[in-house]
Formats: sequence, C-alpha cells, structure tokens
Amino acid sequence: MDPFLTQNIDRYRSLVAAYAPPARKPESSIPNPDIQIGARIRPILPDEAAEGLVAGVYPRSASLSAIADVHELRKSVRGQPGLTSSSYTVDCVFGPDDSTGDVYKELVEPLVPWAWGGGVGTLFAYGQTGSGKTFTVTAIERLVAEQLMGGQLEGEREVHVCIFELAGNVAFDLLNSHKRISILEDSFGATQLVGATEHTPITTSALLSLIDNASAFRKTASTDRNAASSRTHAMCRLRIANPAIPAADDGLLFLVDLAGSEAARDIAEHSADRMKETREINTSLSILKDCIRGRAQLDVGAGKGKAPYIPFRASALTKTLKHVFDPAGARACKTAVVACVSPSVVDAGPSKNTLRYAELLRVTMPKGRGLVEKESVPASWGNERVQEWIGKSSGTPPISASLLAPTETGAQLVRLPQSLFISRCEKTPGVSSEQALAFYSKLWRLHIDSQAAQTSSAPIPRVIAQAEPSTPFACHIHPGMFVRYKPPHPTGLDTNIAAILCPDWAVETEVKDYYGKDVKGVRGEGERRYLCAMVAPSIMPGAWELDLGRQCVVEVREMEAEVLMEWDVATRYWFMTV
Repeated sequence: MDPFLTQNIDRYRSLVAAYAPPARKPESSIPNPDIQIGARIRPILPDEAAEGLVAGVYPRSASLSAIADVHELRKSVRGQPGLTSSSYTVDCVFGPDDSTGDVYKELVEPLVPWAWGGGVGTLFAYGQTGSGKTFTVTAIERLVAEQLMGGQLEGEREVHVCIFELAGNVAFDLLNSHKRISILEDSFGATQLVGATEHTPITTSALLSLIDNASAFRKTASTDRNAASSRTHAMCRLRIANPAIPAADDGLLFLVDLAGSEAARDIAEHSADRMKETREINTSLSILKDCIRGRAQLDVGAGKGKAPYIPFRASALTKTLKHVFDPAGARACKTAVVACVSPSVVDAGPSKNTLRYAELLRVTMPKGRGLVEKESVPASWGNERVQEWIGKSSGTPPISASLLAPTETGAQLVRLPQSLFISRCEKTPGVSSEQALAFYSKLWRLHIDSQAAQTSSAPIPRVIAQAEPSTPFACHIHPGMFVRYKPPHPTGLDTNIAAILCPDWAVETEVKDYYGKDVKGVRGEGERRYLCAMVAPSIMPGAWELDLGRQCVVEVREMEAEVLMEWDVATRYWFMTV
C-alpha cells in the first residue's frame, strides 16, 4: 500500500465516516426497461485485509436509481490531506454483502423467460481484472442452467449450447478442444459461427458439465493485477427452439464474460505481446460501449431526429452480437450489464473508470415520454387501449386481453417475441395457433403501416379477400376466396390452404390436377367442385405464397372454413388476418 495512505489511514476512515453526500435533484427520467445497468462491489479479500487495505467504494441507494461513491485521499499543499469523492449513477448497486443470487434476481432472471419466449437476452460482465467478473458469470451460468432445465418455465423447448472465446478478432470453440472458428455473415445478413459445435443437453447436470469443460480451455495469464487474469472474451450462447412453433425465431441468451480492462500503469511491466493483447481488449470494450449506448439511444429516441451510428462491425465481439446492435434488426432484445468493481482504496482509479463506463451505458427515458394516443398507431397506445383493441380485433373466439397483454403498452406489445405472443394467445380457450399467428401478423402490419404513414402521406393499397361474416360459408364460395380444406393425399407443401380459381366445369380442356384427379366436370351434376391453387409457406416467417403451378380440385364438402388473407404490396406475400 502507498506509504502516504498508510500514514493517514485513520484520517481517511474518519473522513469517509463523516462524508455527507450533496443533495441531488430528483431525476426527470426513468430507466430504460430494455437495458439495465448494475454495479457489483465485491468484498475485501483476505489477502487484501492482511495488507491493511480498506474499502474506498461504497453503495448508496436513491429513489429511482442507485449511486456508488468512490473516495480518494489527496495530498494537500497546506494542512492535512483531504477527501475527494466521486459519485456514479446506475440502475442498481450491489454491495459486498449482496450475493450472486441477488444480482441474478435483479438483472438476469428476467432475461431467461424472455429468451424462452423467443426473444434475445444478453448479459455482459465488465470490469477491471481481478474485480470478480468470472466469479460472477460462473455462478450466474449455474443459476441459468437450473432455471432453464429445471422445469420452472412453461412449455417444452430444445436448448442448444455453444461456448467460445474471442481473442482479438480470432474465435475459438471451447467445447471442441479450442479449435479455431470463423465469424461470418450469411446472405441474409445473419452472423454465423462457422465451425462451432453445438450441444443439446437435456438435464441441468449435462449443461453444467459443458460449462465446466469449456472453462478449462479458457485462456488466462498472469498480470500485475491478477495471477490468473482472463485474457479473452468468453461467450456462452444458449439457443432455445420451440418445436410447437417451428416458423418462429429461436430464442437466444448470451452470457458474456468480458476480458479484464487494465489501466496504462498496470501494463507498464508487460511484454510487447501482452501490451498488444491489452490494447486489443481495451479497443473492443470501447467499441462495445459505443454499441450498447447507441442501441439504447436508438430505442429511446423512437426514430426522432438523426439515428446514432452503431459501429457493430468494428470488432469481432460486437459483430457476433449483430442481432443486438444492428439498427435494421427486428429481433426484440433485452440487455443487462453488471460492472464489477474492486472495493480497495488503492484501486480507486480503475474503479472510477469502471463506474464511469457503466454510467455512460445508462440511457434513460424522460418521464411521461410517449406519443399522444392515435387510433392507427399501436406504438402510442396505453394498456387500456391495447386491451380494448385486442377484444375487438382478435377474431372468433376473441383472445383474452388480460392473458395477452396484462400490463403491456402498445410499444411493448409489438416488441413481444412471436413465440411468446402466440403462446399467450393460445391460453385463451378455443384459440388455435393459426388464429394466434394471424393476429400477430395483423398487429405487425398495422404497426408497419403506421410507421410508413409518418414518412408518406400516400396510403398503402391492400387487397383483402373477405366475405360478409353473416353469410353461411357454403353459400358464398366464389373465385378469389382462400379456404382451408382436407387434402385427400399429402400435398408435399406442408399446407392445407388453397385459393379458389373457378368451378371445375369452367375448365375448357381435359387435364388432371396435382393429385391426378380429372379436372373437367359437368355443370349441375354431383357435388360442387372447384379448381384451386395451393398456398405454401414462404421463406419469410408468417408469410404465404400463392403457387399457381400446383392446382387441385377440391369438393365443397372437403372445405372446412374460409381463411382471410391479405396481400402486402411491399413484400409481395400473403398474410393471414382475422
């Protein structure tokens, strides 16, 4: 310990005990619900206590946020040394007496059901080397495994795990003997881990075993601050597939243990290779800060003014998480950051840097922010308007608004992952997956149209295949109608929806349909039959294509119900509606 601090340790303690924080004005903003920033102050370790080190970082609670105070003893030209204090505001602060379970419950536990429902959840652990990042993430990984595999969540899912590390711009698979993998973008713009192995554990112990095996291959090295410092970014990716809704995007949960940051004075005695390694780590952490803050500003700004620049392709770390940071991405994401802090007074400088980094990531929303409610803008609706719209517009039987959106506003409802949205709809008795998917598409088309209307006064033309609901189904069959039918043989298209073209007797030539059935019929004789074109799922989830090249004859008695379809001019696909 610094001799100056050793000589004045009693004065330092008395000044800290007498410290009275200045009055702060009430915040005129509220936390961003999609990005939560926390700080964890670890306890003084036994070897630090043996050296006589005392704490220099203290948590301080506030009304809507949490504050961490950092105290330093400064030399004075005249008189006794004085105390210099700095305060940093984040969403929550965990002191030395708080457990990893407390951190998990506050920051990480909400991410697990979010990813289970089809969303993207990401946890970052950031801080100075030796501040407890790996200890925190390792314990959190075990709690996540217990929650995911312990049957606590509703429904059945398939969990796939991939664990790798990033050293600079090079990636290595920690579940495949540290073999090198590539991070590339495919033709659809999605990031792919080429060469990475993915395992499918079915029990908690199997998942924990994979995590333990991966940690054995993690690269560590001795530094001036830590004898076993993590020199790479370790990423555990949990991909959660929903077999009941194969068209929905898989949920993703990333647990990221970032490499330890170091100050210039900590690397003065390092070798050239170690200094280069440290520069790469600090550069990637700086880019990560810009990406997290830029994404938060984009979400809070809701499209107002010039969009912030998000340099997610500037490092392998942020490129791997492109779906989180890409402004053009449509995935619903929630992010949590835990800044790990060493409490020792000799680490006050690095602790200030860590807390300053965390504070910069915190982007709040003004109180009362939001649009005036507009009939055609779902993102402006409050919960009461959302529930009213669900009851009137969700089809028959009406979907329970209290089950689909118990507390969500319109802006929150459109951000619900598709899988979670559909599973909530299906809790209403009598609601099928087709109706739930159609209602999801209806909400999103209304949301997209409202955004397009803000940039163009011209309405987007739509073609709606729809009949009067009061007319019996069998009496209003006509060309152009979409119907669900019972195919006599497998279609090979994973669909049982068709568009009516014309009565079979109107066909002028003797031909056979897709099933080999004669098309030409006699008007007025036997069962009514119609020549139909099959409708098949498109490559876009939730969209359908009209396949005029595959035609079939369908009798009226084989038709089960009308299917309402809507043509979207922008994508040139059909979508179900209710």
